[in-house]
Amino acid sequence: MTDSDTATLAVVSRGTRRLAIPLHALNHEDSADVTTASSGSDPSVSRETRQPAAPDETPIATQTATAMRVLGHNGETFPRPSRRRIVTVANQKGGVGKTTTTVNIAAAMALHGLRVLVIDLDPQGNASTALGIDHHADIPSVYDLLIEGKSLGDVMVDVLEIPGLSCVPATIDLAGAEIELVSMVAREARLRRALAEVVADFDYVLIDCPPSLGLLTVNALVAGEEVLIPIQCEYYALEGLGQLLSNIDLVKSHLNPDLRVSTILLTMYDARTRLASQVADDVRLHFGTTVLRTVIPRSVRVSEAPSYGQTVMTYDPASPGALCYLDAAREIAERGAGGGSGSNTSTNTDTPSTGPAQGDSQ
Repeated sequence: MTDSDTATLAVVSRGTRRLAIPLHALNHEDSADVTTASSGSDPSVSRETRQPAAPDETPIATQTATAMRVLGHNGETFPRPSRRRIVTVANQKGGVGKTTTTVNIAAAMALHGLRVLVIDLDPQGNASTALGIDHHADIPSVYDLLIEGKSLGDVMVDVLEIPGLSCVPATIDLAGAEIELVSMVAREARLRRALAEVVADFDYVLIDCPPSLGLLTVNALVAGEEVLIPIQCEYYALEGLGQLLSNIDLVKSHLNPDLRVSTILLTMYDARTRLASQVADDVRLHFGTTVLRTVIPRSVRVSEAPSYGQTVMTYDPASPGALCYLDAAREIAERGAGGGSGSNTSTNTDTPSTGPAQGDSQ
């Protein structure tokens, strides 16, 4: 290459690299291509050579639009059921996402126009914490509802951050309730009688059960009409499922003939592992359309939210976890409005929806 060639170099940007090309190596058409690539006017060139996107396509704008949709500010409302639905969220296996599912489904429904009541039947009171409700020993709670015979209105608290959402908190007193219930008449139906006075304003009543098959869970199964079972996408979560279904059948046979498993939700799905995919496939093969298409991925944001007294719907509404719980709540609402309850016999081969990021670590 001569000195004159060196002095006449065309500089082409390519991502973070700058390529020096001798001008004599470029004909007229090539020069036009370089000009086009550097200006970003040709839509067929790679994104590395394009100019920045328009302001309405920036990541911040996209995240803002997503958050507005999750918070219900885009005008979307979920369909109302023809009558109040009482859903028991149960699984005796701990750590499968019962409480997380209860509070986030409830929040998503309330943010989109439905009236929802959450009953925290777990002595740990985690659902109360996630909804920002005080649940120390002196607070009227579900214990007073079951043992002391107080009315629902005396123990129900509105969630301030989410209009349309109310909660009956749980305190540590509930830990001794199972022993006290043993000697009571019609001990299995205490919660059902208390819920009989719920006004028709509520579209959904979600009951968060403890990780056991004791009298508290039996009360929830007798009071409910439907069971929502969260299943973690791991092998251990499947082991106790048979025992839970046997208990549901016993309650249905002797105490609540209207009880049915209406919904199964796959939680903590990690798309990076074959095990999660195998568990999801096995559950769908066995339970068919009872399983929601939406799958909840692992998400740090979902786990962080309760430490701030919030659900993920308000803590980080643009996160993948919030989007997936929004989709799951929409599915449940649409099934309820349409009278659909799923089926235990049909097989659903649709690809599960896990939102914008499967196995999310945020």
